Amino acid sequence: MQAKTVNFSRTVITELMIPSFANFSGKVHGGILLSLMDKVAYVCAAKHSGAYCVTVSVDGVEFREPVEVGELVSLSASINYVGNSSMIIGIRVESLKPKTGELKHTNSCYFTMVAKDDNGQLLTVPSLILENETDVRRFYDAKTLKEKRQEITNLLQQEVHVLSTSDMIKGLEENRCIIQF
Repeated sequence: MQAKTVNFSRTVITELMIPSFANFSGKVHGGILLSLMDKVAYVCAAKHSGAYCVTVSVDGVEFREPVEVGELVSLSASINYVGNSSMIIGIRVESLKPKTGELKHTNSCYFTMVAKDDNGQLLTVPSLILENETDVRRFYDAKTLKEKRQEITNLLQQEVHVLSTSDMIKGLEENRCIIQF
């Protein structure tokens, strides 16, 4: 299996935001943007792996700026990290007002995808060739993200098994919730 560069699978998708994408306030639904992010992550992962890929997790989605109907949204994706069958894809979303040229960075996030074979089994993906300092930094950061996500998963699993309901209720006393049982 031949290793591939980050540039090999780099993908950009641009879409016009149309009225049917809007919510009641005239802004584009976050779900529409998430769907587009999933699409560009799939394309990038499929190009790198040469296989069918599925989404495992999404990290860091924060909508910084609203997207308006009539804007052009560009989603840039690149492979930041590869494991055995997993790939972490970094995505940058920008919107452009065609009339004024105003460009906004609306959000960045990370999709973890895995490659699967025709039987639905995990498939080993090619190694990633890092060609510059940016590639190295992104690989390192994504590796750190993967490790931190695993720490959080482990912590949550421990908390669920260790704390009794009464301990959880005590820990919620200063919060804005009403427990009625």
